[in-house]
Amino acid sequence: MIDDIKKEAEGRMKKALEALGSNFNKIRTGRAHPSILDGIQVSYYGSDTPLSQVANVTVEDARTLSVTPWEKNLVPDIEKAIMKSDLGLNPSTAGAVIRIPMPMLTEETRKNFIKQAKGEAESARVSIRNNRRDALAEVKALLKEKEISEDDERRAADEIQKLTDKYVAEVEKALAVKEKDLMEI
Repeated sequence: MIDDIKKEAEGRMKKALEALGSNFNKIRTGRAHPSILDGIQVSYYGSDTPLSQVANVTVEDARTLSVTPWEKNLVPDIEKAIMKSDLGLNPSTAGAVIRIPMPMLTEETRKNFIKQAKGEAESARVSIRNNRRDALAEVKALLKEKEISEDDERRAADEIQKLTDKYVAEVEKALAVKEKDLMEI
């Protein structure tokens, strides 16, 4: 029972860490990376579809992304979706290929991106702590129903706390890497 609770809590903590990673990918650095465009939705025959499902996104050089739609009539829709996104990118079209140059980051934008990254990291930490709280509540419920002893409850609480500390440390590591990445010129 306790092992199931711990496994479930660890699984949810891993998901919080994965979500943090995908949120960090959306915060752009000065380099071109296809994952920057992951959150963009394109109107495709009346429904919003992820950009990666209607076009091929590649890195042309260190500062330029290339988007090649699978259907030529999608070029204006894709261009419009990129312009509408809050990424601050200005695509330029050459026939059926859309090129997206990555603008240089100013000191101010870097600091704003770091603030955003810290906010995402805090959200991940809160999620991990909420998972700890839920797991501890389940363990306490087992104790209340006299299915486990107080010693088992204390041991489980310590192990859940160790898991929480481990994942919070992972969040800190990921944040440090992202900050370093953002401050590189």
